Amino acid sequence: MNVLVIGGGGREHTIVWKLAQSPKVKKLYAIPGGPGMMGLAECVPMDVTNLEGLAQWAETHAIDLTVVGPEAPLVAGLVDVFEAHGLKAFGPKAKAAEIEGSKIFSKELMEKYHVPTAFFKVCDSLDEAKAYVREKGAPIVIKADGLAAGKGVVVAMTEKEALEALEEMMGQEHRFGSAGSRVVIEEFMEGEECSLLCFTDGKTIVPMIPAQDHKRVFDGDKGPNTGGMGAYAPAPVMTEALKQKTLDTIIRPVIDALEKEGRPYSGCLYAGLMISGDSIKVVEFNCRFGDPETQAVLPLFDGDLAEVMYACATGTLRPDMVKWKSGAAVCVVMASGGYPGSYPKGIAITGLEEASKLEDVVVFHAGTKEVDGQIVTNGGRVLGVTAVDETIAKAKERAYGAVERIHFEGAQYRKDIAWRALNR
Repeated sequence: MNVLVIGGGGREHTIVWKLAQSPKVKKLYAIPGGPGMMGLAECVPMDVTNLEGLAQWAETHAIDLTVVGPEAPLVAGLVDVFEAHGLKAFGPKAKAAEIEGSKIFSKELMEKYHVPTAFFKVCDSLDEAKAYVREKGAPIVIKADGLAAGKGVVVAMTEKEALEALEEMMGQEHRFGSAGSRVVIEEFMEGEECSLLCFTDGKTIVPMIPAQDHKRVFDGDKGPNTGGMGAYAPAPVMTEALKQKTLDTIIRPVIDALEKEGRPYSGCLYAGLMISGDSIKVVEFNCRFGDPETQAVLPLFDGDLAEVMYACATGTLRPDMVKWKSGAAVCVVMASGGYPGSYPKGIAITGLEEASKLEDVVVFHAGTKEVDGQIVTNGGRVLGVTAVDETIAKAKERAYGAVERIHFEGAQYRKDIAWRALNR
């Protein structure tokens, strides 16, 4: 089949890399794609916000399956537009994608259907939000309602930090635009975070290997939140018993709830979870593959990804389609100096070829571009360096061995990815 992947980041590079291994894929395209994908797919520079234009392009090129990587096109209704054109797409329609598009919708859905999550309050004005923070104290969690590229969450350890975050989101600054005009204020949950991604066609649900992301920019989980500084899989914090409990008390109830609400969900559902002993609560839902969790999960996938994604899009998913390799994967994100704040672009990257030649190592491009034959930085998160081995410890060693071969001025990365697993 002819397959199109929408997006150009590290997650999409990983999806393209795995789809390229499928014997079912005849021709692979990526819009807009990126330098890392060029040997694997034909990259087409098009605007991913022009949904009608994308659908017409897909029709012209006889695309059998479109895989939507980022959340923004899903929330905007790309799958709806494609379906109206008779095109198959992997990912939820707009009404179902609201589970990520609106934190308020997501929390209220969980409350209505008794899905375990943190206690919360929705605030529509800065004064109301500040008063609530003063009443509750810290630590406390502030979340912008809408999409904020993974950066609209502040875990405030002090009241001062919480009030500053509210000023940024709801005050003069409006850091996230309309996404921060309403906020959710949540209780701070103690425990260990874990990400469980699931394939679903709306009826059948098949979990992937649990992964753990590293949100904070510095070692030891210090500094501001980012889109993710690295990930590993499998995450030992989630035992088989806890995985089953998550499916029974969180994933299945939410998929069923969305169906009841007239918002049937298919594609990948991402559950960000907080685990404390045998208690599991939802931190957040995403309507797509996680980034950088995908870079750690898909290298361990042993099925045919094109077959599975097509089955999700056509209501024909079976658990036996989803298979896993033994072993572990570790992904280390190399970011631009200054990230998650402002950072320079256009800095030359060296050592990519040398790192990519290492056994069981793949370098996924998150924010790069090619200028006159040279790969340069073009984003906050630049590369996801992933290695696979028998154990997390060996995969980590292999990944950092590859990181050491790659250089660009100001490069920053955490040195402790997978520390929680290794501390066990």
